[in-house]
Amino acid sequence: MIFVTVGTHEQGMDRLFKELDRLIEEKKFNDEVIAQIGYSDYIPKNYEYRKMISYDDMDDYIKRADIVITHGGPGSIFHALKYDKIPIVVPRNPKFKEHIDEHQVLFVNKLEKEKRVIAVYNIKELSGKIENYSKLKNEFNCSNLNNNKFIKEFSNLINNLI
Repeated sequence: MIFVTVGTHEQGMDRLFKELDRLIEEKKFNDEVIAQIGYSDYIPKNYEYRKMISYDDMDDYIKRADIVITHGGPGSIFHALKYDKIPIVVPRNPKFKEHIDEHQVLFVNKLEKEKRVIAVYNIKELSGKIENYSKLKNEFNCSNLNNNKFIKEFSNLINNLI
């Protein structure tokens, strides 16, 4: 199962959901897809979706998912990392009116360099990331990532800044 979440930011991510529909229509993968689409205007045609879901439901979907696809929000990324899932991350991009600045692009780029996420900057790359997910995630040694320590240290850093 593929679980997709774009958080609760008030700008949508239609390009992600359109691309998923296109990939399913072209039979690029057979996995069940469940998506939390937030404030996106696009309504998926080929997979289950909800605008918003509770934290408990999200937690359950992330635990059960074979692949987690998310936007570049730290909460969504770290939720996947908490369960040693290597997320495919499509950062919100102001060029597509998905955010007001490029902070998600910069943040995801940093995490990608640290080998913590599989980044998708061009939506046309999503297909290859899904198709090659097993190979890509095997390049990450999850036991060496020590994600829970990373999440705790990062949370402390954020709390100290606030």
